[in-house]
Amino acid sequence: MKPVYVLNGPNLNRLGKREPHIYGTTTLAEIEENCRKVVGDRPIIFRQTNSEETLIGLVHEAIDEGAGIVINPAAFTFTSLALLDALKMFEGPVIELHISNIHKREQIYHKSYVSMRADAVIAGLGAYGYEAALVALLRLVRD
Repeated sequence: MKPVYVLNGPNLNRLGKREPHIYGTTTLAEIEENCRKVVGDRPIIFRQTNSEETLIGLVHEAIDEGAGIVINPAAFTFTSLALLDALKMFEGPVIELHISNIHKREQIYHKSYVSMRADAVIAGLGAYGYEAALVALLRLVRD
């Protein structure tokens, strides 16, 4: 059984401490623990990086090894054509995820390059968005 990938971009390692009024108090470690419960026996690769190069490398790994991707690209959402190009090579389902509702925030957060490839977008559900994204991804992978 191929793993599902949950990929996290820059500054998400600071969840729980970084702007809790926007991102909540749940840490990335707690989110990972909840994600592992959701997928049950299915393998999951859960990673976070502050490096665009590393994030693209993880997408390349998923291209070769993965069944689906949930990605919270953080700031790379709005800046990285290279990440978009990598995601376009992935043949399985991709769900773009944001903890906050990016459409309620400043204008700079309204244009997502990742959305140009994503099969679905989840935004504004807080840390629970990861669980919702994985439930949807597992259904897409099965179907």
